[in-house]
Amino acid sequence: MSKVTALIPAAGVGKRMGKAVAKQFLPLGEMPLLAHTLLAFQRTTEVDEVIPILAQEDMEGCLRDIIEQFHITKVRTLVVGGKERQDSVANGLHKLEKDTAIVLVHDAVRPFVTAEMIRESIDYAKKGESVAVGVPLKDTVKEVNAKSMVVQTLERSRLWAIQTPQTFPVKVIKQAYAAAQEQNMYGTDDAMLVERAGNRVRVIMGSYENIKITTPEDLLLAEEILKRRYDADRHRV
Repeated sequence: MSKVTALIPAAGVGKRMGKAVAKQFLPLGEMPLLAHTLLAFQRTTEVDEVIPILAQEDMEGCLRDIIEQFHITKVRTLVVGGKERQDSVANGLHKLEKDTAIVLVHDAVRPFVTAEMIRESIDYAKKGESVAVGVPLKDTVKEVNAKSMVVQTLERSRLWAIQTPQTFPVKVIKQAYAAAQEQNMYGTDDAMLVERAGNRVRVIMGSYENIKITTPEDLLLAEEILKRRYDADRHRV
C-alpha cells in the first residue's frame, strides 16, 4: 500500500507576531492554531500520516496539549526542525517511511485548509504531477526599483498567490531537496525547489480564506473566519 504523508513544519518562532509564544501555539477559538491545522489532515481520509516538525523545546508540550488532547491519531512521529523552514522539511523527508508515495507540505499556520484542497492535490500527485494550491491575485502588481520608481506593471491575469498544501510524488520532492542541498540553495517554497530541479508544477484553486497567520492582524481575521464557519455549520444542523 502506498502511503500519503503530510509534513507540517511548525518550528518557527514567528517574530512578526510579537508574542512570547510561537504563533502556531496561540489560541484560535477554543484550541491552539496548530491543532486546527493538524485536525484538517486528521479528518481527511486520503491522508495516512501527519508529521509535525517542531522545535526541540516544543515537542513535549505539543504532544501533551495538542496531539493527545485533541486525539490526533495520525501523528505517530514527531520530528525536530532545523534552522530554516527548508531545513525542517528536509528533516521531515528523512523520516518518511519506505512505503510513502505522496508527500504534502503544509504551513502550520494555515488552519483553514479544506479537505477538498487536500484531496484534489493528492489526486494530481497520484498521477505523477507536482501541485501547489493558490489563488489569482486581486491587486495590480508593479515591479519597483531601488529608487521606488515603477519599472513595469505585471499582467495580473497570469499572477497567482501561492499557498499550501504543496503536494509531490515522494521521489520528485526528495530529488529536488537533494539538488538544493548540493547547490546550497534556499527557495521561498517547496514548489520553487521542484521547479529548479526541472519539474513542472500545476497550480490548483485554493481559497482566499486559506490565509497564513503571520501578524496580529492576520489573527484577528482568522477569528472572524472561524466565527463565520462556526455560524454556517450551526445553521446547517
